[in-house]
Amino acid sequence: MDYQDYYATLGVPRTASANEIKKSFRKLARQYHPDKNPGDADAERRFKAVNEANEVLSDPEKRKRYDTLGANWDAYSRAGKGGDPFGPGGPFAGFAGTAGGSRPGGVRYEFRTGGDAGQFSDFFNAFFGGMDAAAAAGRGHRSSGGQAARGGSFEDLLAGMALDADRAAPRPPQRTSYEAEAAITLEEAFEGATRLLEVSGRRLEVKIPRGVSTGSRIKLTGKGPGGNDVVVVVRVTPHPVFTRHGRDLERELPLTLEEALLGAKVPVQTLKGRVLLTIAPGTQNGKRIRLGGQGMPALRGDERGDLYVRTRVLLPTDLTDEAREAGQRFLDLVNQSDPRT
Repeated sequence: MDYQDYYATLGVPRTASANEIKKSFRKLARQYHPDKNPGDADAERRFKAVNEANEVLSDPEKRKRYDTLGANWDAYSRAGKGGDPFGPGGPFAGFAGTAGGSRPGGVRYEFRTGGDAGQFSDFFNAFFGGMDAAAAAGRGHRSSGGQAARGGSFEDLLAGMALDADRAAPRPPQRTSYEAEAAITLEEAFEGATRLLEVSGRRLEVKIPRGVSTGSRIKLTGKGPGGNDVVVVVRVTPHPVFTRHGRDLERELPLTLEEALLGAKVPVQTLKGRVLLTIAPGTQNGKRIRLGGQGMPALRGDERGDLYVRTRVLLPTDLTDEAREAGQRFLDLVNQSDPRT
């Protein structure tokens, strides 16, 4: 059984981060995917190898076990080939042997893949397939005395090499997560909402807290089929008036020429209700006015964002001759300078 260098398979260093491993795996999986390489046996082999490497290195517990094993692989493999790397009485005493025979009192080791585990290599199944030592040794191989080999786990072998066994502790059973999407309005994100979702034929009531945004995830522990978890992913639908930027909101406020020129108190609709906004005389088109505390609530805590109002001055159109003459007289009175100079 050959040692599999999963880091080399993915083309990353042993110090690679989880994101670097994921990025390299995705690139190589796309490159060697059977759909892109029909009939290419070498690409299929590489695709399987990349998947196996990712299966181990993307799992923190499996990666820890793999790194622990890697540093001691030479010693471990010699123990399975008839040579005890630590000498008589060492931690591998009683484990050495070869496929062609065994030393007195030794155990003959063979590594095989059984059942549907053939998706991955013998190396993977021996150390990450959840087998005990007897299964890893070929399930029930006999010693030279005809007695069944005494069982020992992967952790036993590591302990024999003076390693901390709990470093390679088996990963606890993981829950399967079911995902469901909940689409809500901006008003519901502002106030909080309740949704009824159906997951695998089961109806669930989901309470969505105020302040959520698109991509927020709500975990319902043990509420899915078989006691598994359900993760609800929130999607806030676009609003016809408000644009959201984190906790801040922005909206446009149309103004008449009179309101912009002479000033006025103008009603503005917010998500909390209607407020009166004082428009100063001479307010320019596109001016940004801040209404503090009128934005979205924080997901946790009592803080709120702000609402920014951007003015849009609407000029009168279809002027009569009389209105045009009056407008010209007005412009002569104010004598406005050329803004382009």
